[in-house]
Amino acid sequence: MTQTRATSLPVPLGLALALVAGAAMPAQGRINGQLGLFLGNGMQAATISFGTGLVIILALAALLPSGRRGVRVIPAALRAKAFPWWYLCAGAIGAYFVLSQGLVVGILGIAVFTVANVTGQTVGSMIVDGTGFGPGGKRPITGLRVIAAIIMLGAVLWAVSPQLGDAVAHPAELLLPMLLPFTAGILNGFQTAMNGTQTQHYGTFVPATIFNFAVGFGVLAIALAVQAAPAGVSWNLPGEPWYYLGGACGVVFISLAAYLAKHLGVLLTSLGMIAGQLLGSLALDAVWPMGNAGVHLATVLGSVLAIGAVALASVQPGARLPWEKRG
Repeated sequence: MTQTRATSLPVPLGLALALVAGAAMPAQGRINGQLGLFLGNGMQAATISFGTGLVIILALAALLPSGRRGVRVIPAALRAKAFPWWYLCAGAIGAYFVLSQGLVVGILGIAVFTVANVTGQTVGSMIVDGTGFGPGGKRPITGLRVIAAIIMLGAVLWAVSPQLGDAVAHPAELLLPMLLPFTAGILNGFQTAMNGTQTQHYGTFVPATIFNFAVGFGVLAIALAVQAAPAGVSWNLPGEPWYYLGGACGVVFISLAAYLAKHLGVLLTSLGMIAGQLLGSLALDAVWPMGNAGVHLATVLGSVLAIGAVALASVQPGARLPWEKRG
């Protein structure tokens, strides 16, 4: 099958899209969290979120000419072995992330969970770019990018520090539970790369996003069935439409990440999305605070530092830095 040639995307525009994609993630988390509280079952809320996302992307596939073309070329891509067939199972990684949330957020707290997951994302993205696993091929892991990644981790830790509470007092007890979000973060880098490779060959994000939601929905539906086997689940669903927007948020960040992986590389895409998560969380805390949560100075400063880390990571190899003298 002929591979679709990607058009050039300016780095500033790509980073802006990465920020948008990242901002959709805490929005999804907040919506799914509220749905889980209403239903009394976070697994059920996640399954509904994946289900609505699947419906949305199937509708886009039917409505968009590029989506219909992309779906039609799936069999040809598989026959031509344009990529390994198991790339289609990338959605299982998203399901694993959701399952890890349900299993250990109550133990770790959202702040420690976030730090562990972001650390994993950073490590996984560097592995993907350094080995050339992503759709853009091998990308150099320069000293500046390593420094930017370290700064980003510091920015996230700073931003969530008001929520850490007593978690840091017993770090040994948290090490084992932290492995779940950490490994989920590492795998997230590979998920982005697999989705990006599919998008490159299909010429559109639609097929990869369909498979992500279909596989993720299947995994979560099985997990929900196992969980609910003893007593069943209630399907007394809320009537307000906003409870079901989590799937739409998922379509935004999965499809944008798949598109940007080719143009920015997985590491820069991930760092941009992490900064977007911090900014999105900050905006949500300002306009939709939960409980005693509010806007903290540490969160603001950490978010600003994250933007600086993204800017540093975006410097191309060999480019002159602003503070360097011109010859």
